[in-house]
Amino acid sequence: MTTATPGEAIVSIERRGRIAIVRLDRRDGRNALSLEACRQLTRAARSFDDDADISAVILTGTTEVFSLGADLRDTELQRAREARLAERRISMQTGGRMCRAWEELEPLTIAAIEGWCVGGGAAIVAACDLRVASQTATLYVPEIERGMNLSWGAVPRITRLVGPAKAKRVIILAEKIKAEQALDWGLIDEVAAPGTALDAALALAERAASMPPVQLRMIKQSINATSAALDRATSYADFDQFALAAASGDYAEGVQSFLEKRPPQYNGA
Repeated sequence: MTTATPGEAIVSIERRGRIAIVRLDRRDGRNALSLEACRQLTRAARSFDDDADISAVILTGTTEVFSLGADLRDTELQRAREARLAERRISMQTGGRMCRAWEELEPLTIAAIEGWCVGGGAAIVAACDLRVASQTATLYVPEIERGMNLSWGAVPRITRLVGPAKAKRVIILAEKIKAEQALDWGLIDEVAAPGTALDAALALAERAASMPPVQLRMIKQSINATSAALDRATSYADFDQFALAAASGDYAEGVQSFLEKRPPQYNGA
C-alpha cells in the first residue's frame, strides 16, 4: 500500500506555454485519492489563481489508470473516522474543496482519462470543463453499493452532464460506463485511441490557448454561472450526509468487503 505523507509529491505540474498539465501519480497502479492526494490536487488548482498566462489546464493520471477513487486504505482517513465530529466534518470536506478548486479555475480545464476512473475520480473529472477518455477507459461510481452517499458536489455535476435518468443509472445503479457509452450519454466529450487521451486533450488545450485569454475566461465564467447556479444549493450538505451514511451497517459491510478483496472490476488496473 502506498500512503502519501505530507511533503511527498504525488502531483506534478508541467507547463507548455499557455497550457499546464497536472498529473496525479502515486506509482502504485491504483492512483487512489487519499486525503493528502486531495490536498495536493487542491493546491495545484489554486496555484493558477494568480496566473494570467495559462489558458488551459489538463488534469490526468497515469497511462494505465486515472484514479480508483477515494483511498479507503488511507491511514489518515481511518484516523479521521475515529475523531470527534467536528474534526470528521473538516476531513469530510477535503474532497469537496478539491473539486470546487478545479471547477472554479478560470482557465479551461480538460480531464484526460486512461483506464479506470472510479468514484472520487469521476467526481473530479465532472468538475472539469471537458473530458477526453481513451477507448479503454471506464467510468464507475460505486459509492451507493458500498453503503455511502456520493458527495464532493458530484451529484449535481453528473446530473447536469447526462440528465436525471442517466444520472440515476450512473450513481444509483453503479453502472460501469465504457468510453463510447460515456460519449453517447454526454459524460465525456471525446474518445481517443488507447494511450492517446493526453494527446487529444492537448489538441483541445492548444485550441483554447489560441483564443483571446481574457474573453475565454469571461465566457467560461458566464457559462458556469448559468448552468451551475443551483449546484451548491443542492449539495452543500453532502459531506454531512456522508457522515450519516458512514454510521450505517451497510457502509461498514461495504467498506470491509472492499478492503478484504479487491473487486474483480479492478483486475489489471
